Order: sequence, then structure tokens, then C-alpha cells
Amino acid sequence: MSGHPHFGGRTLARSQALQLLFQAEVCERSVEEVLAGVPCLEVGPLDPYARHLALGVEDMLPNLDAIIAARATNWSIDRMPAVDRNLLRIALYEMIAVDDVDVAVAINECVELAKAYGTEESPRFVNGLLGRVADQLAAGEDLLKAQDQPATGQSAPSGESVHDGQN
Repeated sequence: MSGHPHFGGRTLARSQALQLLFQAEVCERSVEEVLAGVPCLEVGPLDPYARHLALGVEDMLPNLDAIIAARATNWSIDRMPAVDRNLLRIALYEMIAVDDVDVAVAINECVELAKAYGTEESPRFVNGLLGRVADQLAAGEDLLKAQDQPATGQSAPSGESVHDGQN
């Protein structure tokens, strides 16, 4: 998962954040430990925004995973490809916690990175899940507060959140 040659600016930073989070997960280390150690993956000169994203995601990991789990019917967090899981975390973090990133931009960037690094099904999967989150944000829902309450029963249409086509 080396840096994509066509990515620049914040897209490159998101790609680097994905690589940091992926490496931390695979090596069972914190992002800080990955940043301090010898990297398994080459992320190039680290963009400060990549560091901000990776550390921010790590700080909010339980909340982000709860948001994902509540919307990814028939697909547990642990069963998701690691790339998809971490891309969703990055996009959700930006949608919820980064004021200067528009929700549509966060979704679009996640979909583009899913095309570059994910499976054939990844772009549709992340777009569908993030679209549901965007609708809830647009309706004024506080997703972080909503996690502490029972699920509303909203789920994806059959097949939307399943990578391998099984329903």
C-alpha cells in the first residue's frame, strides 16, 4: 500500500492516514508507536494533516466503530476489509470532527481512495454507508450522542453493505 502517484494535497494526506491506521492495526500498535518506529509501509514525507487524521481517528475509534456497526447491517466491523474499515473511520472523523471539510468532500475522497486501495465493491459500500450518515447529519442528528441510545432500526437495503454479494 504505497503512496498513490496521482494523489496530492489532502487526498495524499488521507492516503497517508489510511496507511498509518492500517499499519497500526496490522502491527497491533498505536499510531504514535507507528510514527515513532520504523514503518512497515512507506508513507513518504508525512503530511501534518495525515498525522492529525490518524491520531484523531485513533482517539475516537470506539465511537467511529459504533457508528459504522450501527449502519453496516450484515457486516461486522471485524469482517470488513481493513482498508474499508479504516477509510470509513477517516471519512466519519472528518464528517463529525473536522469543521473545514465539507461532508460531500469527505465522502467523495473516501470513495476515490476506496477505488484506489479497496476491493471492487469498496466504493459502493463506503458510499452507501457514508450517504446514510450524511442524511442523518443533515437531519441534525448527533451521531456521537445517538450511539448511547438503542438503535433506531434503520438498516441498509439488502446487499448494500455486503461485499461478497451474500444477503
